[in-house]
Amino acid sequence: MFVALEDRYLGALHVADEVRPEAFQALRDLREMGIHTMILSGDNEASVRRVAEQLNFKEYGSAMTPEDKHARILALKAARRHVAMIGDGVNDAPALSEAHVGIAMGSGADVALESADIMLIGNNLARLVETIRIARQCRRTIMMNFIGTIAVDAIGMGLAFAGLLSPILAALIHSGSEVIFLLNSATLLPFFGQSQDKQSGPDPKP
Repeated sequence: MFVALEDRYLGALHVADEVRPEAFQALRDLREMGIHTMILSGDNEASVRRVAEQLNFKEYGSAMTPEDKHARILALKAARRHVAMIGDGVNDAPALSEAHVGIAMGSGADVALESADIMLIGNNLARLVETIRIARQCRRTIMMNFIGTIAVDAIGMGLAFAGLLSPILAALIHSGSEVIFLLNSATLLPFFGQSQDKQSGPDPKP
């Protein structure tokens, strides 16, 4: 921004957004989870490059219109990538609705919230990492219970076919397996109480 007084130039001010403190740790966690990250931004190239260097992004896009972001999501999907988009602005709405999973920040624009599949309460990026961890653990638990149910039923049918399964034994196997699966599901409870509010400085790794 240029500053002048009565048509006399006094100087210039440079204004830039600061990177959220929790972003460093959140991105490290996402990358450790095997998630590839990139920036799609409507800001100018210099500003986006500065943020990308701070957060160690290898890939970023600048001066992108809503159509550009939408096209990039389509290209990633065409390449058979599973795409999640996180945003909070009006310009993010088309990309949020096109991604496999659209994630909106709770303080974002109404149109972004309407276009997203998931809304994170607040602006803490650590909530995104926590959400993904919980979702992955839930999926693993569901698959374990599903496979376990099929295995128990298959064993029970085999024993019944061989004439080795009495009604009492069948009831015990069924009830016992249900208790085991319930206890397995209960292992999810600690995840809902975990806090991922970690804050860290810049990542020293290139």
